[in-house]
Amino acid sequence: MFTLRPYQQAAVDSTLRHFRRSRDPAVLVLPTGAGKSLIIAELARLARGRVLVLAHVKELVEQNYSKFKHYGLEAGIYSAGLERKDTSQKVIFGSIQSVARAKASFLNEFSLVVIDECHRVSGIGGAQYTEVIQTLLNQNPNLCILGLTATPYRLDSGWIYEAHNDGLIKSTEPKFFKRCVYEVTLKTMISEGYLTPPVQIDTPVASYDFSSLELPPGQQSYKLEAIEKLLSDQARVTPGIVGNICELAHNRKGVLIFTSTVQHAKQVLSLLPPHESALVIGETHNEERDILVERFKQQEIKYLVNVSVLTTGFDAPHVDIVAILRPTESISLYQQIVGRGLRLFEGKKDCLVLDYTGVPHDIFHPEIGERKPRADAVAVKVPCPKCKHENDFWGVEDEAGELFEHFGKKCEGAIVSPDSGEVLPCGYRYRFTVCESCNEENDFSASNCSRCGKTLLNDKEKLAHARASSDCHVMRPDSMTFERKQDKKGRERLEVRYYDADAQHLSEVYFFDTEQAHKVFHYNFCRMHTRLPGKQANVQTLEDALTKQGEFRLPLFVIARKQGKYWRIREKVFFA
Repeated sequence: MFTLRPYQQAAVDSTLRHFRRSRDPAVLVLPTGAGKSLIIAELARLARGRVLVLAHVKELVEQNYSKFKHYGLEAGIYSAGLERKDTSQKVIFGSIQSVARAKASFLNEFSLVVIDECHRVSGIGGAQYTEVIQTLLNQNPNLCILGLTATPYRLDSGWIYEAHNDGLIKSTEPKFFKRCVYEVTLKTMISEGYLTPPVQIDTPVASYDFSSLELPPGQQSYKLEAIEKLLSDQARVTPGIVGNICELAHNRKGVLIFTSTVQHAKQVLSLLPPHESALVIGETHNEERDILVERFKQQEIKYLVNVSVLTTGFDAPHVDIVAILRPTESISLYQQIVGRGLRLFEGKKDCLVLDYTGVPHDIFHPEIGERKPRADAVAVKVPCPKCKHENDFWGVEDEAGELFEHFGKKCEGAIVSPDSGEVLPCGYRYRFTVCESCNEENDFSASNCSRCGKTLLNDKEKLAHARASSDCHVMRPDSMTFERKQDKKGRERLEVRYYDADAQHLSEVYFFDTEQAHKVFHYNFCRMHTRLPGKQANVQTLEDALTKQGEFRLPLFVIARKQGKYWRIREKVFFA
């Protein structure tokens, strides 16, 4: 019999509570090495019907099955890659590719489906999961669907679930998984002694320069040609890097090296001790790969070089050095790589994480739901002025480390009803779309105004309409100035000028001599231009505006319409 750790029991309890009152697909977020097989085992033991555990690669299917059997429990395997297609056991571990091709009758009587590495459901290959799940639901509308992942976010679509049981809204867009019902952080696992502490060493001697790499629009990985070109130009750096790895590995047990391309991997292998090293790539034959991996696990070889094949479904607890020689597109991939070295092993005190890319990630910080808006953006905490929840946003800090600007749009905070489990969002908006008809602040994703129902155009649509109109002028400003001016009656006013690269300008004016004038400046300027939404700008006078000019951001585009002989600014676009 097995005994659950406290967080594993909490994960099981949270899952049961959720499915007792809802059949919405749920997620458990657990770092690599958290012992998800024990959680699966306990849920399978408690399930009234059959349990299907799905994974995307045969290595993960076999690993999960082996650990389940280790607890003295019976289960079957349904995977062509493992040459088994069991159908009668209560618990079946299957590869999604094989299960998707199975007869519909195989999917009868399942009451629980568990999806390992469930962040893949909405990505490449996700259609197979959708097809299988729909067949299962046709057989049993009360099916419980549970996902397990260490990285619940994707570069192309952000968070994979909508809300968190702790009272967080992660996505306002519909997601397949509705709720994260339990999460244990990497920091907690390490501090409580369940995982090995990582020791991150950035650019120990030298590093590659991958800073010029950019993700192609709509893609989740860098272009192979671009990586190979950079590595070819920087080939002289590799011997020094490999030499440094070998030096640091002198008293270490197992070294896992992640390289960028096959050619790069072969170069790295040629520089390692020949009798202690091996290479695994996508083209490595399955039998040969299994032999090499087993030799590495038995510590017959010390260095294992790979190209994108050992990020998931690979379990070698003795690994105490992870060397990263490849650019990582996101922190989720980085966490998967580092996670290979964090399992406990006798005599292992820590795991060295050697990053030779020059652009390391913070493995303890969660992924921000949206892509980094600019190169100098960092992850920041922004408290909500309404509910006090601390949001994780992208932001920019000044030289003193003070928050200078952030790019958050909506508070992620929420209240979870103790009775129904319903998540009630805070709803505070940092950034918003203003309705031209009634001045209502609407969510960026809204198609119609929440107050008057008028159709709302997004920024791209606004630009397209303006460019197509003969009486509109669209400017892309590169600077903004505040100037003290006087009108014909001698009244002081603020003139805000927007200059483009050709020194042409558009301008707008604001007065501060009445309470109404203060409100006009607030609603027409401060709301949209502030770098720190949620923090009151408190501009009462023209002097205040001139003094606080640095607190306001420049729009990406300014749209003006012809009014008589002059151009009048009507709209500004901050996100395109």
